[in-house]
Amino acid sequence: MPRAFLVVMDSVGIGGAPDAGTFFNGGLPDLGANTLAHIAQACAAGQAEEGRSGPLQVPNMERLGLGAAMRLASSVPFPGLDAEPQGMWGCASELSRGKDTPSGHWELAGLPVPWDWHYFPDQAPSFPEDLSAFVGEQAGTDCILGNCHASGTVILDDLGAEHMRTGKPICYTSADSVFQIAAHEETFGLDRLLKLCEAIAPRLHAMKVGRVIARPFLGSAEEGFTRTTNRRDYAITPPAPVLTNWVQQAGGKVHAIGKIGDIFSMSGIDTLKKGSDAKLMEHLFEAAETAEDGSLTFANFVEFDSMYGHTRDVSGYARALEWFDGEIGRLLPKLRPGDLLLLTADHGNDPSWPGTDHTREQVPVLIAGLDAGPLGQVKFADVGASIAAHLDVPAQGPGRSFL
Repeated sequence: MPRAFLVVMDSVGIGGAPDAGTFFNGGLPDLGANTLAHIAQACAAGQAEEGRSGPLQVPNMERLGLGAAMRLASSVPFPGLDAEPQGMWGCASELSRGKDTPSGHWELAGLPVPWDWHYFPDQAPSFPEDLSAFVGEQAGTDCILGNCHASGTVILDDLGAEHMRTGKPICYTSADSVFQIAAHEETFGLDRLLKLCEAIAPRLHAMKVGRVIARPFLGSAEEGFTRTTNRRDYAITPPAPVLTNWVQQAGGKVHAIGKIGDIFSMSGIDTLKKGSDAKLMEHLFEAAETAEDGSLTFANFVEFDSMYGHTRDVSGYARALEWFDGEIGRLLPKLRPGDLLLLTADHGNDPSWPGTDHTREQVPVLIAGLDAGPLGQVKFADVGASIAAHLDVPAQGPGRSFL
């Protein structure tokens, strides 16, 4: 029986979303944002030389059709990536009215978001007074810190020392439908932070806030603060069956790697492996060796987004892409005959763009293991339907298989 590996390169967009002009970063519409094209431009111009040098080198994804997908999605020019595709390639656009992680992943798994997410206003304070009081009460403090839109790294510089002195949790949001809580792993306690997020999540979910995110950190005011890998997302459970459920209902196993367990609240998931992107790649290699016939391995590599997109670090993003591409080159020979590997993304996060938030973009769809050829412009939900078709599993969503 065939196996499927669905790998999401978090935020690796390729521009061209038809409705990008209705999404904004700092008052500027996302029209013209293009994560990959602008990184390639910067690399070719010698503007992404920290820890790497020269034009962007992603030969394995290029051979799968990355450059062809980028040219299909957008007219933004970029140099190179013009090898003849040896895989199936296309680009996908999103129906859901969000450019966030749950929206992208739910729809890739076959379920467009059936409601409008709640977003907190970009003002201070951002949160309703009763919500702030509730969070403070659950934390055992008289109030919270932050209460605003903020970059997760900048707010640690601003409030980390006060948090350690007072014990009050740092609460903030972004352009996404999120309520984030940063707390020091040692002085506040990791378990206490996780219990706090778990306690308040039902109230936020009832408001249709997509995720409560625990953002633990370490360090000091003197040495600086650093977020740890113990992040935890408390997301709304999808309101209808998605790809993971479809596979399980048909008797197949579902192996989650990275944020997938949090994004889907473990719905339809048999095993979960977490860690840094380097560790996640080890888990993906292991899955290629050991995953059962008829199984789905669903992985998310988040550091493109969390470490380089939001911080607008073009060099770092380029380094991450080149590392990932090399690892994909090592993974491809591990696939068995009949296996399908599908590489895609959930949204954009153009590191050259103003602001610090995601950008509304189309995403690449690259397939190894089948014949070569163009897929054209498809929908996010078609990805889930196509994985289901490959595994001979009934699809229950609106997507249509392109296989």
